[in-house]
Amino acid sequence: MNTFTHMESPIGRLLLTSGGKCLTGLYMEPSRKAQSISGWVEDASVEPLAATLRQLQEYFSGARRVFDLPLSLQGTVFQQRVWRTLTEIPYGETWSYGQLARRIGNPGASRAVGLANGRNPISILVPCHRVIGADGSLTGYGGGMERKQWLLAHEGLH
Repeated sequence: MNTFTHMESPIGRLLLTSGGKCLTGLYMEPSRKAQSISGWVEDASVEPLAATLRQLQEYFSGARRVFDLPLSLQGTVFQQRVWRTLTEIPYGETWSYGQLARRIGNPGASRAVGLANGRNPISILVPCHRVIGADGSLTGYGGGMERKQWLLAHEGLH
C-alpha cells in the first residue's frame, strides 16, 4: 500500500512517501511529487513513516546525526550508485562533485554526478546537501539554496 504523510520542519513542509516496507521519498514542498500521490493513503502512524518522522525530529533537534531507516531508491544503476555513496558523507562534512565522482570510480563524471544528485528522491537522509563545488562554494540544490545553507549550518558547516 502506498502511504504518505507531511511534516512541518525548520526548513518548511516535507512530504514523506512509502510503498510499504521502505521509505521511497522525502521531498521539500512545493514538490512535483505531490501531484502523483493521488489515491495514496495519508497515515503517519504506519512504518516506516512513523520512524522517519521520529528520526527527522531528532535530527532537527540536534540529537541525531545518522539515520537508520529502510530506503528504496528508484533510479538508474548510476543514480543508485551515486545515492548510495552520498550516504557515506559523514555528518558535518562536505564533498565536492569531483570527490563524489572519484569515490564512485568515475573521476570524469562530475557533471553526471551533479545531475544524479539533483534527482535524489530522499533528501536529507541521502544527504545531497553535503555536496559542494570544487572551490568550496555552495552550488545548486533542488530544495533551494536557503534550505541547503540551513542544513549545512545545522550540521556546523558554512
